[in-house]
Parts: sequence; structure tokens; C-alpha cells
Amino acid sequence: MEEAARAVREQCPGVRPRVAVILGSGWTLPAEGWTERGAIPYHRIPGLGAPSVSGHPGRLAAFGLPAGDLLVFQGRRHWYEAADWNPVAVPIHLARRLGCRAVVLTNAAGGIRADLEPGRLMIIEDHLNAVGWNPLVGNSDWWSETPFPDLSETYDATLREILSAVGRERGLDLAGGVYAAVSGPSYETPAEIRALRNLGADAVGMSTVPEAILARAAGLKVAGLTLISNRAAGLGGRRLTHEEVLQTGRQSAGRVTAFLAAVLERMVGHPALRAEERT
Repeated sequence: MEEAARAVREQCPGVRPRVAVILGSGWTLPAEGWTERGAIPYHRIPGLGAPSVSGHPGRLAAFGLPAGDLLVFQGRRHWYEAADWNPVAVPIHLARRLGCRAVVLTNAAGGIRADLEPGRLMIIEDHLNAVGWNPLVGNSDWWSETPFPDLSETYDATLREILSAVGRERGLDLAGGVYAAVSGPSYETPAEIRALRNLGADAVGMSTVPEAILARAAGLKVAGLTLISNRAAGLGGRRLTHEEVLQTGRQSAGRVTAFLAAVLERMVGHPALRAEERT
């Protein structure tokens, strides 16, 4: 983890980010007018490695915004790629070590709730960890002051209000809901979707929840944003494919990218994220 932090500092000297964002499938940045202050491919970051999933470029870039600096993880590593938590944990560790106060987690997911059609954005209000494992197992003392981190308010209310406010200003019909994370890489069965719906899930994907757990244990504020890419198994009358996920991302790219850029600019300048720098 410390080697990873040193590698990023060498490629992005002097960067002091307040916010980090991890881009999931179908999500793109940067916005026009941002100044890139350094970049490094994932394969050159110890413990991270190149993504194996299409739609995840595998590049970390630092940008200077008018109100401060931002880390952009262009793509993510998933637990199912190696059955190893290190590649999932490295971006959160880097955000913490480089001074971030908050992390924004984005993803593409299958819509379970009836109103969550492809192309709609959902603010994550809470989650279900159906991965079958917790990334803090064996490591909680390193990530947190307590072996039992509290997750009763995982997704920060102030950050969720920023998401909602920017959405209203842009005329977007944002939903709120509960995101369920499964391990993947296979898609869920219709029976599993029925079970998740009965448990209270509104959307389902293969990421985000482990990162949210790690970030909260590390003391970071967390926001989660989902692009509904398809109807979940058994609900859309068609077979599920990763190409459909990417296609929805391409079709939604203009409004989604502009919305996310506006959100990040506001978060970077928000007083709640201007507290003392981390060391």
C-alpha cells in the first residue's frame, strides 16, 4: 500500500486532492476545462494492476479544478478478477493517504425496482453486501480505529444532497435506492433477483459495496451513484450481456458526464471537505 502511494506521488507531484472518484462501467471523465496534473496507468501502481474488464481503461489521473484537486480512477478492479481484496483496497488507500476527505463510487447496475429503467441514475442511499465476504476480514485493525466500524450511515447525507441538488438544477429525474453487491462474474439468476428484491434491493451489481466499507472504515465520506444499464435477470425479457451495459453508458455519456463533473466540482469546493489535511 505504501509503495502504491509513493508511485502515485512521484507521477503526480504536489497534488493535494480533496475528493476521489472511481469510475465504473459506462462512466467517463474528465470534463472540459480541467487541468491534468499527472497520471499513471494502473499496471504501474503496486498492488493494483490492469483491469481485465472492457470499459475500464485502468488509469489514475489527478486534475486541478478551480476549487482544488481531484483524483479520478478511470476504471476499477473487481474482486472476481483475482479473488483478492488488494486491488479493490488500493484506490481507497491512495485516496486516504493523498489527503482526500471523500470518495464518489460510480457503477452500472441492473434495475430491480419497477421504475429503474435503463439510462436512469440512482443515488445510493444504502446497500446490501451479498458478495459473501467482507474486505475488512483480517484487516480491520489496519483500516479503522475499531474492529467493528459503524455502517449505519455509510452514504453521507451532505454528499447525497449535493447529488440531488445538482440533479434538480439540470432537470434530471434522479432516483434513490438500495444497491446490492454480488460477487460476479456471472449475472444473477431470476430466483436470486426475486430474493434480493424481497430483501429490499432496488438495483444489483458487482462492485461498490466493498469500496464503501473500506472507505467508511478509513474515515472517508462516501457517495454512491448508479447508472441503470439494464433490467435485472428475469425482468427485461432478454439475455444479459456486458455489451448492453457499455451501450447504455455510451448512450447516456453526454448527460451523465456533465452531471458527474458538476457534482465533483461542487464537492471539491464544499466547506465540509475543507477540513484539515490528512497526513
